[in-house]
Amino acid sequence: QVRLVESGGGLVQAGGSLRLSCAASARNIDNYTMGWFRRAPGQRREFVAAISWRNDLTSYADSVKGRFTISRDNAKNMVYLQMNGLKPEDTALYSCAANFYGATNQRNGDQYDYWGQGTQVTVSS
Repeated sequence: QVRLVESGGGLVQAGGSLRLSCAASARNIDNYTMGWFRRAPGQRREFVAAISWRNDLTSYADSVKGRFTISRDNAKNMVYLQMNGLKPEDTALYSCAANFYGATNQRNGDQYDYWGQGTQVTVSS
């Protein structure tokens, strides 16, 4: 079992930045591809970014590429999402997920094994 707890969400003006954190209560997350997903009210869950367990390769949704950066610190069992240049359309509940030995470019949320409860990000115009 892996428990994931997100933090760092909040209210920010358009153009601002936030850094989301995901703390994993596992022996280690070295063997997990870690992902961030988001869900806006009335919308389907959307892939945001993933970082592979192998070589820390990263993948991003086109809508956030160049603005968001995913990273991980396996020694601390932490995953981060640095969000710059935030837009009102980035407003959503952001959730962290873990996929055991997941694919490098794992964008399918159904493939993830564990999920956090999420942290709300609200971007005002």
